[in-house]
Amino acid sequence: MSGGALRVGIWDPDPAVADAPDVLLIHGVTSSHLAWPFVVDGLPGVRAIAPDLRGRGASNTLEGPAGMSAHAADLAAALDALGIERAVVVGHSMGAFVAVVLAHRYPERVSRLVLVDGGLPLDVPAGLSTDELVAGILGPTAARLSMRFADPGEYIEFWRRHPAFRADWTPELEQYLAYDLVDDGHGALRPATSYDTTADDTRDMNTGGALPAALAGLQHPVRMVTAPRGLQDEPPGLYAPEHLARVLAAHPEIAHERLEGLNHYTIVMSPAGADIVAAVVREELARA
Repeated sequence: MSGGALRVGIWDPDPAVADAPDVLLIHGVTSSHLAWPFVVDGLPGVRAIAPDLRGRGASNTLEGPAGMSAHAADLAAALDALGIERAVVVGHSMGAFVAVVLAHRYPERVSRLVLVDGGLPLDVPAGLSTDELVAGILGPTAARLSMRFADPGEYIEFWRRHPAFRADWTPELEQYLAYDLVDDGHGALRPATSYDTTADDTRDMNTGGALPAALAGLQHPVRMVTAPRGLQDEPPGLYAPEHLARVLAAHPEIAHERLEGLNHYTIVMSPAGADIVAAVVREELARA
C-alpha cells in the first residue's frame, strides 16, 4: 500500500460455508470499519471485508494524499492482497463516492454497487472554500475532530448527547467510538481522523474530477438507499427530495429507495437500518 499498511477488518462466514461470496464495505468520511457490524450480522454466509480507509481508524498513519482515486487504489490493492477478484461493493456516505470511483477505475473488481446515503452529487453551492464545504456538509461533525478528550468515557458521554443516537444507543456503538480514539501526543485523546484529511476528501468528493467521470461512465448495476434525516437527525437529510429527484433523473439506471425513520448514521449503525441495508445487499448478491 502506498504510504504504509491499510488495516482491514474481515468477517469470515462459518467454515462450513463453501464458496462464500465477498462483499466489500466502505465506511464514511470520519468513520472506520467498525461502522459495519450491524450490517454484517444480516449477511450470514458472506465474507465481509471492511477496511479502515487511509487517514481513519488504524490506517490513520498512512502517508500520502487521500482523495477518491487514492482510496479506490487502496481498496483494489486490498482485494489483491486477499485474493478477491470481484465483489459486491457497498459504500456509506463518503464510502459511496469511493465505491463509484472504484467501479470506474477498476471495473473488473466490482460486480454490483450499493450506495447508502451517498455516491451522487450533493447540493452544495459552487465557489465555496474547503472550510465552507466541510462546515456546510458536516457541521458539528467536523468541529469534533479538533476536540480533545481525557479518556474514552468522556468521548462516549459526548456522543450520548448526540441527537442521531438518542433512540439507538448500543454496546456496538460504544466499541466503535472507543476504537476511534488515538493519542494526540500531549496526554489526551483525539478522533483518529484529522480535520485536514476530512477537508481534503470533502473537497475532492465535491469539486474533484474523479466522481463526475465515474458517474458519466457507470457500467455496473447500482442500488441507492437514502435516509430522510441527516447527521444531526434533522430533515431533509443529506439529499433533499427535490435535489435527489434531479440527480436521479440524470442517472435513471440507478434504482433508489428512501428508508423512512432513519438518519445518516442509523441507516447502517442501528439494527433497524442495518436490517434493511443487509436485505438490499443480499438481493444484490443473489443477482451477482
